[in-house]
Amino acid sequence: MNGLQTLVLNADYRPLSYHPLSLWTWKDAISALLLERVNLVESYDSVVRSPSVEYKVPSVVALKRYVTFNGRPAFTRYNIYLRDDFSCQYCGDRFVAKELTFDHVMPRSRGGLTEWSNVVAACSPCNLYKANRTPIEADMPLIQDALEPSVRRLNQAARRVPPSDVHHSWLDYLYWDSELLL
Repeated sequence: MNGLQTLVLNADYRPLSYHPLSLWTWKDAISALLLERVNLVESYDSVVRSPSVEYKVPSVVALKRYVTFNGRPAFTRYNIYLRDDFSCQYCGDRFVAKELTFDHVMPRSRGGLTEWSNVVAACSPCNLYKANRTPIEADMPLIQDALEPSVRRLNQAARRVPPSDVHHSWLDYLYWDSELLL
C-alpha cells in the first residue's frame, strides 16, 4: 500500500496540473478528507483501519475550494524538459527525463542566471562538450530559443507524455477535455 497515490483535482474536477500530475500520498489524502478539505471521488479496493473506523484508500479526490493560478508556469526541471519536448537542444535527440540534464546557455560562471531564458534541456555528452562556453563559442547552435512557455503550452506538451503508472480510476479525470476519437 505504500506505493498508492491519490490524484488531486481542483474543485472543477480538472487536475491541478498535468506536469507532473498533482499527486498526494494516500495518507495525506485521508488526512485532507478527515479535515474536510477535499471530496472523495474514487477509491482503491484497499482499506485502512483505526480501532473504530475503516476508510477506503482514496485514488481520486477533489478540492472543495477552487485554486486559482497566477498564469505563470513553475520553473522546474521537469517543465524545462516538457518545454523542450524531452529533446537535447543542441543535438536534437529525444531522451527520457532521467537521461537529460539542464544546461545554462550563458554559463553561470560567466554571469548566466537560472531562469527560463537561459536554461535548456541537454544530453550529458552535449552538456560536457559545451562545458563553460556559449553555444556560439562551442559551435553548438540551439535548436529553439529558451523562452518561458505558457501554462497552456506545457499542459499540451504534458498530455503528449502519458504518465507511466496511471490507475484506471484516474483516466476519466485526466483526459476528459481531450478530443474524442471514434
